Amino acid sequence: MTDINRTDIQILDSLQHDASLTTQEIADRINISQSPCWRRINKLEEQGLIEKKVALLNREKLGMEVVVFATVNLTTQGRDNLEYFEREVEILPEVMECYTMAGTWDYMLKIVAKDIRHYEIFVREKLTKLDNIREVHSHIAVTEIKNSTALPLESLI
Repeated sequence: MTDINRTDIQILDSLQHDASLTTQEIADRINISQSPCWRRINKLEEQGLIEKKVALLNREKLGMEVVVFATVNLTTQGRDNLEYFEREVEILPEVMECYTMAGTWDYMLKIVAKDIRHYEIFVREKLTKLDNIREVHSHIAVTEIKNSTALPLESLI
């Protein structure tokens, strides 16, 4: 963990909620001058605490209606098999997130698709064509209650 203080956390919180803010706008929000704010932002970027700045798109307005959490088990878990699966999953654009799991499942994937038919095509033509897949279980999200990219930074204080 990098050594950060309350001001750094305020800067990070401002940026994670709206990365389009100017340095002056952030400085005004947290009551510091622009130059120290700019230096702190650069330091946070150099430390890797700010990975990148992106635009978050509205998947529903873009017609991507289906979110699926898929649990995956592999037939064998040797290092080469795990690395192969992970490399292949990284290049599938439908897979938004992928986690190794402790417990019953080897992996949990968050997949976004246009509709259920496109999800079925993705599973049949891409996911299950990967070597070493024993089983895939699909858990289709019905209603999105919360979807946030903001980390709970107040826990760092």
